[in-house]
Amino acid sequence: MAKAKVKEIKNQSVDELQDKVEKLRKELMQYRFQAKTGKLERQNVIKETRRNIARILTAINQTKKVK
Repeated sequence: MAKAKVKEIKNQSVDELQDKVEKLRKELMQYRFQAKTGKLERQNVIKETRRNIARILTAINQTKKVK
């Protein structure tokens, strides 16, 4: 998955963002499994996915504080 854009994240609702976080966490689990079995081609995809999850969770927390 590509880098999550901040503008795109802020335009989505909290429910959409939470669904996206769930999807990314499932992908992260698959990437970790692939890394353990030696089938993961790009090792940095794990780091990118973790950072995307953090970006989205930050946006969720910011919108909750505003309300």
